[in-house]
Amino acid sequence: MKRLVLMLLCCWPLALPAVQDIYQFDSVIDEQRFRELLVQLRCPKCQNQAISDSDAPIAQDMRQQVAEMIRAGRSDEEIVDYFVQRYGDFVSYHPPLTPQTMILWLAPLMAMGGGLLLVVFQIRRARRITRGEDIT
Repeated sequence: MKRLVLMLLCCWPLALPAVQDIYQFDSVIDEQRFRELLVQLRCPKCQNQAISDSDAPIAQDMRQQVAEMIRAGRSDEEIVDYFVQRYGDFVSYHPPLTPQTMILWLAPLMAMGGGLLLVVFQIRRARRITRGEDIT
């Protein structure tokens, strides 16, 4: 009896229905555009999740708006521009290169360059120590 209860408790989460938004489109091309746009747009609440992966209410609203805009015949650029205008450049995974977004483009390069410099200095210091040179 205990085994049966344990087995049911372990399997219970698998039986819960997955909640998915289902959107109907007139063509396969529109459905493909929808899926591509959901990956291109970032959830404003979740920080680094695409709206396709987020369960936040704002991401659900954004998915609904994307579907409606596609059905209305808007282009991909118009849809992305709408969300950028509403939520800022952060909402796009491909922000334009402007003075405001410069840090988004340069921060990874600066971090990699800083890490590389740190490694080079540590290697030089280790070589000096092994040669017996004064490191002060």
